Amino acid sequence: MGVVYYANYLRWFERGRSELLRQLGLPYKSIEEQGFHFPVTEVSCRYLNSARYDDTILIQTQLTSIGRASLNFGYTILKEIDDSPLAVGSTKHACIGSDGRIARIPSSLAQLFAGVLRAAQSQKPPEPI
Repeated sequence: MGVVYYANYLRWFERGRSELLRQLGLPYKSIEEQGFHFPVTEVSCRYLNSARYDDTILIQTQLTSIGRASLNFGYTILKEIDDSPLAVGSTKHACIGSDGRIARIPSSLAQLFAGVLRAAQSQKPPEPI
């Protein structure tokens, strides 16, 4: 049909999230090296328009909330040529330790994430990633 397969939007969410963490100086590998993981526990995606093959897209990603053992991210996927929205969505993540059990987000990460939230609330929408 010439349109991008719907599940690819979830991959784009992951890419946006990974790049956001990298921009914060926290590549996901460094989180794993500390003995923590943030698996997706919930995902939502609302498809607004179809992306076509060879479209160049923009991924806007932002941290939207943090709990003691969870993180939430929001996403907007845009067509680069005209900034038209293709999809919006969110993911929820649990913090788990290397033993696979729910764990409190380490204080160093929690402080970083809280700072990101404060900055996002006092500024304009995030730049595309």
